[in-house]
Amino acid sequence: MTKTVPLQKPPRRRMNRTKWYPYALIAPAAALVLIFLVYPVGSVFYYSLQQYNPTFPIYNGFVGLGNFADIAADEKFWRSLGFTFQWVVVEVGLQFVFGMVLALLINQAFKGRGIVRSLVFTPWAVAGILTTTIWLLIYNPTTGLGRYLADMGLVQYGTSLLSGEGTAFWAAVLAELWKGAPFFAILILADLQSVPQDLYESAEMDGAGRIRKFVSITWPHVRQAVVIATLLRAVWEFNNVDLLFTLTGGGPAGSTTTLPLYVAQTAIFDREFGYGSALTVIAFIILIVFTVIYLRANRFGREN
Repeated sequence: MTKTVPLQKPPRRRMNRTKWYPYALIAPAAALVLIFLVYPVGSVFYYSLQQYNPTFPIYNGFVGLGNFADIAADEKFWRSLGFTFQWVVVEVGLQFVFGMVLALLINQAFKGRGIVRSLVFTPWAVAGILTTTIWLLIYNPTTGLGRYLADMGLVQYGTSLLSGEGTAFWAAVLAELWKGAPFFAILILADLQSVPQDLYESAEMDGAGRIRKFVSITWPHVRQAVVIATLLRAVWEFNNVDLLFTLTGGGPAGSTTTLPLYVAQTAIFDREFGYGSALTVIAFIILIVFTVIYLRANRFGREN
C-alpha cells in the first residue's frame, strides 16, 4: 500500500525573505535617484516660485509666477535663448558635415588607416578643460594664431579673436567643432562598416556615380546613426557651459552667452537663486522636448 506524504509548506521566514529581497537590491539605486535627481529637480521647481537671494534675506518669499513674468520681459534672457539656438544649429550642423566627411575618408582602405583613425578620434577623448586650454593657447594674440594673422596683415598686433563680437562666436564654434565632429565620425563609421560591399559593386556595374551610390546605399544605412547623433549633440551643445565660459566668459557684451551660461551667471554670481531656478525650469522644459524627439526618432529608426 502506497503511503502519501503531505507536502510541507516552506518556512514563513524564507517566504518573507523572498518577498523583500528584490526591494533590498534596488533600494540603494532608488536612494541615489532620490538624492541626486528627484530632490534637486524638486528644489529647482520650488525655488522658481520664490524670491530667494541669501545676500538679502529680508526680501525672500513666495512670488508665484512672478519670476516667469520677469523672464518674459528680460532682454538678456531672449538674447541668450536666441544665441543658444543659433549655437546649436550652427555647431551641430558643422559637426555633422565634417563628421560625415571624416567617416567616409577613414572608411577607405589605405596604409596607416589605424593611426589616422586614432588621430581623428583623439579630440573626442580629450577632457573639456584641456580642449579650452589648447584653444586658448591657439587664440593667444601674442604667441598663437593672432600673431600669425597679424604678420600677414589681416589683423592688428595684440588683437584677440575672442574679444570681437564678430569673431568670438566663430572662434568658439571652431574649438567645439574640433571636439564634437569625431563623435559623428565614430557613429557613422560604425554603420559604414556594416554596409555590404556587394551593393557598391552592383551599383558600379549599373553605372551609378559617387553621388548616386551615397544617396541610394550609404545614406539609408547611416541615417539612423545621424539622427541619433544629431539629437544627442543638440542636447549636449544646448547645455554647453564649460567651453564658452572658459573661452569667452559669455562675452564680449554677452554676445556668446547661452541660456545655461546665463543661468549660471544669475544663480551663482548674482546669487539670484529664485530667478535662476525659474530660468532652469524653462531650460528643463526645452530639454524635455528634445528628449521626446530623441525617443521618437530612436523608435522610428528601430522600426525601419
